[in-house]
Amino acid sequence: MSAFRVILNLVAIAVLCAPLAVAGSALSGIGHRWPEILAQFTAPALFATGGVLVLLMLLRLWPAVVVGVVTLALLSIAVWPQWMPDRGKAMTEGPELSLYSANVLWENNDVAAIAASVREADADVVILIELGNGPAARIEEILGAYPHRVGSPAIGRGGKPARSVIASRYPLTGIVDRPDGLHAVGAVVRTPLGEVNILGVHLTRPWPFQYQWGQISQTMALAEVRRDLTGPVIVAGDFNAVSSARIGRQVQAEVGVVPAPGFPGTWPTSIPAFAGITIDQVYRSADLALLERRLGLANGSDHRPVVTRFGLAES
Repeated sequence: MSAFRVILNLVAIAVLCAPLAVAGSALSGIGHRWPEILAQFTAPALFATGGVLVLLMLLRLWPAVVVGVVTLALLSIAVWPQWMPDRGKAMTEGPELSLYSANVLWENNDVAAIAASVREADADVVILIELGNGPAARIEEILGAYPHRVGSPAIGRGGKPARSVIASRYPLTGIVDRPDGLHAVGAVVRTPLGEVNILGVHLTRPWPFQYQWGQISQTMALAEVRRDLTGPVIVAGDFNAVSSARIGRQVQAEVGVVPAPGFPGTWPTSIPAFAGITIDQVYRSADLALLERRLGLANGSDHRPVVTRFGLAES
């Protein structure tokens, strides 16, 4: 092997160290905040590594190809829990409930796009996170088909006024209290599945973008809310975390819920959905089964909406 090709292999292996670090962070299970951030990027790292690997094979850089194959395999193992969680087994020919959930972005004033996205989903229940002042003032244009509603106060985050809203075609039989420090809205909805507790949640961004214990303490507050609920539970919104990393694991363990599949990704809309990061989650309690999860029509936000359908799980 010539010196030039040795250098090319070394450069390629150095490039592959970045996705390899992502895979290592995701598989390590370490809860430290730095590995936690890297673990969010398993999906884009997987597809980027695949592209690099094709190039390396074309260039016949075989030592680097070996490293690339190992990296791709590790990333595939790391991303599997996000993409292929248990869906549960629904009762045969049982009733269904559909849900539209989206972070519509506080500065997004495209009411027509938001309304069109909600209409296209044709869901039974709608959760809108980070609803800004402009769309809130024209809420009937967006949620006119959903007469039963509850919303959170407009909470400013760094000068970004936004609120969360749950809107339903079915009556609300109760409101779920929100503890201080948790940006959430909750309601008990009388649905064809019976009464279902539905929570819309927006966790803060991870360290170093926000304070270090923010997501952890908010998930603990969410677990406190969950402990007071009886019957089926759906928790949806912007968790600013994938389901298989530290916060996602904490949500599953402490709140006692199961994530919907995270493929294709929801954020950001500036890249193809297949390579995106699913930080917009939908979690369900085990007495529900997931029938479908898909992305909704673009609504002007940098997050893609998620449309899910549920049935009662077999006992």
